[in-house]
Amino acid sequence: MSIPVFLLWLVSIPLIIHAAVPLPSKAILLSCGSAGETKDGGLTYLPDDAFITIGNKSTLNQPDLHPTLSALRYFPDASARKYCYVLPAVKGGRYLVKTTYFFGGLNGAKEPPVFYQIIDGMRWSIVNTTEDYAKGLSSYYEVVVQAQGRTLSLCLARSEPSAGDPFISTIEMHNLDSSVYNSTDFSKYALATVARSSFGSNGDIVGFPEDPFNRFWQPFTDANPAVETRSNITPSDFWNLPPAKALSSAITTSKGKTLSLKWPPFPLPKTDYYVALYFQDNRGPSPFSWRVFNVSVNGKQFYAEVNVSTSGVTIYSAQWPLAGETEIALTPSGETSVGPLINAGEIFQIVSIGGRTHTRDVSALEKLKKRFTNPPADWNGDPCLPEGNSWTGVTCSSKGKYARVTALNLTGMGIAGSLFHTVDRLSALNTLWLGRNKLSGQLPNMGGLKSLQTLHLEGNQFQGPIPESLGQLPQLREVFLQDNNLSGIIPESLKKPGLDLRVSPGNHLS
Repeated sequence: MSIPVFLLWLVSIPLIIHAAVPLPSKAILLSCGSAGETKDGGLTYLPDDAFITIGNKSTLNQPDLHPTLSALRYFPDASARKYCYVLPAVKGGRYLVKTTYFFGGLNGAKEPPVFYQIIDGMRWSIVNTTEDYAKGLSSYYEVVVQAQGRTLSLCLARSEPSAGDPFISTIEMHNLDSSVYNSTDFSKYALATVARSSFGSNGDIVGFPEDPFNRFWQPFTDANPAVETRSNITPSDFWNLPPAKALSSAITTSKGKTLSLKWPPFPLPKTDYYVALYFQDNRGPSPFSWRVFNVSVNGKQFYAEVNVSTSGVTIYSAQWPLAGETEIALTPSGETSVGPLINAGEIFQIVSIGGRTHTRDVSALEKLKKRFTNPPADWNGDPCLPEGNSWTGVTCSSKGKYARVTALNLTGMGIAGSLFHTVDRLSALNTLWLGRNKLSGQLPNMGGLKSLQTLHLEGNQFQGPIPESLGQLPQLREVFLQDNNLSGIIPESLKKPGLDLRVSPGNHLS
């Protein structure tokens, strides 16, 4: 499968129904756009309504589809900057998130649109299912991330304003054991799946229930001989807990020969990857059931003197540079009586998380949103990130470690509700424009907005006095309060040179 430089790998699965399996534990499974619970084999997927507030549902009337692929959610609102699911999580928990896409000729279109995936403010990948859809296949993507709070946001966004409507079929979110992929600093990086294969297998994809996290292990064979194992396999003996079925076969070669395989079978963009390789001697347990060899990747030593017995072993690199075609070579060491072998492998692209929006700003806007009866539809996920996909009306500065909210402009958007006092916590705000809406109640204290330069609240239904704190803001030069129902005395601190104060018409001030 070809892969553009800016794309992370997608995997194809045929649209056939597999045998029933029980529901994974510690997982959220969503059938997007479905009207109720969806049974796919023995798995139960929930409808997605409780996790998203935007988008339309559609049913695909095609025979022999997985039940979870017979419905989808799509997003026709081109004015929204992103479309976000909010999923409950444990702060600091490690999760494998899998998204599945099958277009199904939605709304009569011939080709699926291309769009972005975003997780917790990180632009994770581009979704391009055109090639798979032309072959009658669905596509899925995976990423391993750490929850920075009590929720994870999974968002879709248009790659350009005129692009077609993004869509999604299913979402899976699996809570991984803390021992899995634990050499990665998930406070700084995420791992996007590039390849995961069971070597020597020509059968079905291995997933749940063999893999408790429903990781998909693709079968992989080449010109090398394939063998089946005759010894017991205990996943807990291996780093990252690979399933026994994924290790039940292997690729090998003759005594004294180097085993060479080109895997993954497509070129990779030049960057750093997490690489894990899994080995187990396939012979029955005995004092002689072991083999020793050196492992190199693209001619560079990856691991020396790997001693593989029936107990199995994992070798990995948490950061390994790759580019283009990848060749793994296993070269015998010493007088081992059999040739080298390899059972399974995983490769992830290391994705830098980059910045985050300051927790103070996120909390303030989330509470502000709850006091609006009709906030913009895209007010979910990270308010600022990624750049170009902030919330509607929100402008941010990404200088420094954290993104900060510098402007809030919802002028004339029909927003109703009240202006909650948490707006005072947006300490980097220089512009607050909420004019010509339907906001009511009293104006909150805004003494914390030390960077505020312009305040436009005209054309609402605010009542009560003007807060004295407004006159104490050192950079304030523009205050528009006309056409409200304010009353009381205008603070003397607002009657100063250089400040454009507008309180009429409307209001009952003296």
